[in-house]
Amino acid sequence: MTASDTAVAASRHPGPRRHLVLTDAPGPADVAAISDALDRFNIEHTGIADRRPLAVLVRDPATRQVVGGLTGRTSLGLFFLDLFYLPPRLRGGGLGTEILQQAEDEARARGCRTAVLYTITFQAPGFYQKQGWKRLGEVPCDPPGTSRVFMTKELTAPSGEPVRSR
Repeated sequence: MTASDTAVAASRHPGPRRHLVLTDAPGPADVAAISDALDRFNIEHTGIADRRPLAVLVRDPATRQVVGGLTGRTSLGLFFLDLFYLPPRLRGGGLGTEILQQAEDEARARGCRTAVLYTITFQAPGFYQKQGWKRLGEVPCDPPGTSRVFMTKELTAPSGEPVRSR
């Protein structure tokens, strides 16, 4: 590095660096600060303020406690499916299909044209494929022989026409 390179590099970061905290337990307010700032940035650049959470919850009829369901979000014409879980006793009877359909229908109602998710090869890629989702690609992960499977689905109106963004 030349002297001028050193001066340029130093001018980019004058004084001590800002305080960095590496954590595996960010607080809800910490996550919200980052999420909200990114949302403001996106709104400034797109003029669209449509980010919203989306969930379909399964509650135990006796305790009313959540025992499974789906969480995600919609933003800028996309439905992001983040988490989907059903306890083994609730699988195989069509409940998963019903939950996914409700979430996709709500995403369509919000103007989403496309849905995206990732699952793991030992989780549910076959389930999603049966529901019309297509593989975008896979990234190997642990344990060896396992991959994260990235998937997408075009959300269309019942007539088969693409949903128009609002």
